[in-house]
Amino acid sequence: MRVTFYTLGCKVNQNETGALAQLFEENGYTVVSNEEGADVYIVNSCTVTNFGDQKSRKWLRRAKRENPGAVTVLTGCYPQAFPEEAAEIAEADVVTGSGNRHAILADVQKVLNGEEERVVDIRPHEKGERFEELPMDKFAEHTRAFVKVEDGCNRRCAYCVIPRARGPVRSRDEASVLEELSRLSDAGYKEVVLTAISLPSYGTDSGTSLVELIEKAAEVPGIERIRLGSLDPDMLHDEDILRMAGVKKLCPQFHLSLQSGCDKTLRAMRRPYTTAQYADIAAKLREAFGAEKVSFTTDVIVGFPGETEEDFEASMAFVTGMQFLKVHVFPYSRREGTAAYDFPGQVPEHEKESRSRRMTAAVEEVRAAEVAAMQGRTASVLLETPLSNTLFTGYTKQYLPVLVSAPGHKTGDIVDVTLGAWDGKRCRAEIS
Repeated sequence: MRVTFYTLGCKVNQNETGALAQLFEENGYTVVSNEEGADVYIVNSCTVTNFGDQKSRKWLRRAKRENPGAVTVLTGCYPQAFPEEAAEIAEADVVTGSGNRHAILADVQKVLNGEEERVVDIRPHEKGERFEELPMDKFAEHTRAFVKVEDGCNRRCAYCVIPRARGPVRSRDEASVLEELSRLSDAGYKEVVLTAISLPSYGTDSGTSLVELIEKAAEVPGIERIRLGSLDPDMLHDEDILRMAGVKKLCPQFHLSLQSGCDKTLRAMRRPYTTAQYADIAAKLREAFGAEKVSFTTDVIVGFPGETEEDFEASMAFVTGMQFLKVHVFPYSRREGTAAYDFPGQVPEHEKESRSRRMTAAVEEVRAAEVAAMQGRTASVLLETPLSNTLFTGYTKQYLPVLVSAPGHKTGDIVDVTLGAWDGKRCRAEIS
């Protein structure tokens, strides 16, 4: 039996798809690419935006049209958040949510064996449920391993449907995380990325903390780099920052969730910080890491209900002033079931798209300037994708993408380089 996957959304989704692929392989399936014919087609959905839902439906329709005898599966955040809507998608033979992922295999088998014509198995998240273990030992990147340590979110931001899609905070057992890190190290992985739906919430339900996990992860032999997923700035306390700075294996690159650079909009979004507080956290991180140059990335939403042109300009001024290495810009997507869905002052789609283009152009200029300022510096690079026998792409500890000629080296090696010119996608570099 052949199975193929189509993944939308965040690194957590990508991690879960990898774990599901491993689960199917362990049960006799062969994982193939989307371009190859398969017996089972699985879309792991994202529902952060309407566009994500549309892409899931489009992919399912195409899969069923081109492979009418195959079993098609819709799983993930979309059916969890909107179960009634998802259940009505006729092109999906199996519909499951973001929980109890192990059941997908049995549900697929029921349809393949003719026991059921169709299976809808969406189980609501419940208070007190435990983190679902989905072991994973290999990754498409081959050099960087993504380790899911938490699921769910307890916040209620006005624009966000994720609490509906993912349920409450559930932390993975610390021993389980460390065991997986040991297995990954034995398999040759040198860099691990700790991913989650609400990473700073790790341990709040189990009596530990993210900082403690980072410190213990750094003690795993063979792991040379630890990188963090998205962080809410207000959940980073002064002691946390100082302790993180003491972990030499922790990459000084932080994805600090912003969403808007306008205080009025942040209040409307129900984000629990101001731009001044955000900037203060960033400054404390820079100070704590000192000589280890810190880089920041973030997400920004434009066109939130009530956002005026003046609000947008204020947001853009703050965002460009923060000197982010990378900014992901999103036009606001109206999601049913969120508070913002009914907010007055909904911004027209054409205006949201215009603001998105303007913000993207502005932050790309800042990105180019930030990279230009790094030219001539030395940095360590994890070699990842080989473009030839000697030419590799990779990333610095600050998550700067580079292109470097490294004769005599192989994928997975960490090399010291001197940073050169920026070509718009990567920084050219030479072995130091």
